[in-house]
Amino acid sequence: MASQHRKPRRASGPRVAGIRTPALATAALTSVALFSQSADAAPSSDDGTPSLEEVEKKVGDLYRQAESATEKYNAAKEKTTTQRKRAAGLLDDVARRTQNLNEAREELGSFAAAQYRTGAAAPDTAAFLLADTPQDYVDQAQLMGRLTERQKGMVDDHVTEQSTTMRKRREAGESLAALTDTQRELKTAKATVQKKLATARELLSRLTAQEQARLAAIERQRQEEAARKTAELAQRQAAAAPTADTGASSPSPSASPSPSPSPSPSQSGVVSSKAEKTLAFARAQIGKPYVWGATGPGSYDCSGLTQAAWKAASVTLPRTTYDQATFGTTVSLTDARPGDLVFFYEGVSHVGIYTGNGMMIHAPKPGTYVREESVYYDGESAIHSVVRPA
Repeated sequence: MASQHRKPRRASGPRVAGIRTPALATAALTSVALFSQSADAAPSSDDGTPSLEEVEKKVGDLYRQAESATEKYNAAKEKTTTQRKRAAGLLDDVARRTQNLNEAREELGSFAAAQYRTGAAAPDTAAFLLADTPQDYVDQAQLMGRLTERQKGMVDDHVTEQSTTMRKRREAGESLAALTDTQRELKTAKATVQKKLATARELLSRLTAQEQARLAAIERQRQEEAARKTAELAQRQAAAAPTADTGASSPSPSASPSPSPSPSPSQSGVVSSKAEKTLAFARAQIGKPYVWGATGPGSYDCSGLTQAAWKAASVTLPRTTYDQATFGTTVSLTDARPGDLVFFYEGVSHVGIYTGNGMMIHAPKPGTYVREESVYYDGESAIHSVVRPA
């Protein structure tokens, strides 16, 4: 597919990341494990059946591939809208100019006929003015010499308008061709998303109850590790701002992370008025379903949620994660403030809104809902960068 996406800036310094801490235990696992890894791992059993670990890896890769395809879908959809508007504008302009040409030609014809009837114009001059394409005769200097200044002006205006109309027609044709190509990209990206998600669902449907229980146990371990990492991050942030609200308590490493509607400055930095509006909007969306390509108000994908939340603060973010990752200043995770955008994976295919204390609000993936959880929800290595919107 020929979509063109800018590669985001890499975060400076070492990358930090975390672990899953979803609020959907076993059920979430089926949708959280739902789409995560490559469909190419070789089976380890003698009968060719992939192991539980291989299945988990496959669905994880599949999910990330689907999310990446979703962002390509979003980019193509946005480009389609822009190109459709441009093509419509060009076609309207061509129609208007064509009408002007027809009216000008009729005026030239009427003028030439009147001149010929009165004997004021020679036959060849009349033929020149009555021609469908007068510019074909412009090089006939002797004939042009016989025209009056008014006749020459009419011909010049007609030739100029005809040339401009022909150029606009070419531009409209090129715009329509580009629109067709982008619509093809849109269709391909949509098919890719649907295929990846269907494959992941099919893999998960084969799991036995015992295997699902084992996956749930793995998920609990991830949640515990995420809680530990979240507490450590909150402590680092508190230490980085010793002059602000030192009475705030930090969560203990053993405690599970929980939503923090009013993050303290000592743990999260100063909350700007725009960030407050962004977070208020994001919190109001908690519980709404993830739908790929959705921008609200009833459902969202990850970048659709971040775009809508910052729009509530009168800040217009680009549509895709790729572009959002370049919209602002990259900061370290320790320096993250509420409202900052946290990006995930090498392909920068996922994003959440930092809420403070190591937590974020995001639309995780198909089958889940907008929720607040640890930035380490998918492991420390998953975090790509943190960006403070401009």
